[in-house]
Amino acid sequence: MRRVVVTGLGLVTPLGADVETAWANILAAKSGAGMITRFDATDYVCRYACEVKPADHAYGFDPGKRVDHKVQRQVDPFIIFGIDAAGQALEDAGLTDMTEEQRLRAGCSIGSGIGGLPGIASESIVLHEKGPRRVSPHFVHGRLINLISGQVQIKYGLMGPNHAVVTACSTGAHSIGDAARMIMLDDADVMLAGGAEGAICPIGIAGFSQARALSTGFNDAPERGSRPYDKGRDGFVMGEGAGVVCLEEYEHAKARGAKIYAEIVGYGMSGDAYHVTAPHPEGAGAFRSMQMAMKRSGLSLGDIDYINAHGTSTPLGDELELGAVRRLFGNAIGTLSMSSTKSAIGHLLGGAGAVESIFCILAMRDQIVPPTLNLDDPSDGCEGVDLVPHVAKERQVKAVLNNSFGFGGTNASLVMKAI
Repeated sequence: MRRVVVTGLGLVTPLGADVETAWANILAAKSGAGMITRFDATDYVCRYACEVKPADHAYGFDPGKRVDHKVQRQVDPFIIFGIDAAGQALEDAGLTDMTEEQRLRAGCSIGSGIGGLPGIASESIVLHEKGPRRVSPHFVHGRLINLISGQVQIKYGLMGPNHAVVTACSTGAHSIGDAARMIMLDDADVMLAGGAEGAICPIGIAGFSQARALSTGFNDAPERGSRPYDKGRDGFVMGEGAGVVCLEEYEHAKARGAKIYAEIVGYGMSGDAYHVTAPHPEGAGAFRSMQMAMKRSGLSLGDIDYINAHGTSTPLGDELELGAVRRLFGNAIGTLSMSSTKSAIGHLLGGAGAVESIFCILAMRDQIVPPTLNLDDPSDGCEGVDLVPHVAKERQVKAVLNNSFGFGGTNASLVMKAI
């Protein structure tokens, strides 16, 4: 089986619209949370989120940098975020000027959990108030989830696999795992892989609030809302943005002298077969997903130095994931660190697994693990686990595990190692 390495990274997050800015702010324990500015949320039970900041902000996002203004007018934010992150990854990998022969072997696997929710909601109002002839001709292709991959492949002339995963909050991790397998099986030499989300809109916030998934108790202090493993947690804080990696077959990367960040060595996925929103009460699906990824990696449990947890800050999910990690790792849990970067940037839904995989890779690059913010009063069961409270921690990081779990009981785990 062919080996797969990471040669490029791209990020658009609430703490920065490029890799180095976002990473520096994560390590500095900054929070991307604030009161919602996209719409008037006065009447909502949750009035805060982790928004990508505007271009005039100190670490804001300028969509015009990589996305044509015509495209910006036609598509939803998640596509714009995804195009930009993909462009960053391709530039970082040094692959923007591929030959036609190379482009035939280069593809995309970039998905989203929800996709064009803002546009679907707004155009529904147009239809209702103004009639069918006023609906935008760009409505369909501006909302479809696979149009991140489609737009990126058109922009850069990539003619390999065109793939889009939709597995709720596991999307980003599944996208990377699926793309790695395509390279392993010789369907491509290069794949841009990841996920994006842009669902901070009235129907998105209202819907997740009604499902009792969102944090609602910190409208007076939004930066305290996302608090994985803390006894005071009451739900996740919605985030937005994108993460995309450039994956490459190892010999292909080595032959061109590419910078190699890490190797993808394990990928596991499972289904809970239990409930549409609640995780399995014993964390069985999470356990099997991690177990499969570890088995595929060929590493021992003691080789894992850091876990970027799914850790959304929900009362039930955090403890079940921690229990599954304890069950799998046993005594080896005492030698690793585990944190949730959702405490800083919120839950990016379909983009989460990809963004957090990039944070794992950067932890290996810099030999430092990011903190879990707001962990003031750890829940029962956290004893003996290094959850990296409040402050980033310097330590050896040679191998990492990233977890992503989603509605419908869909689970994904990735194992990466330094090379």
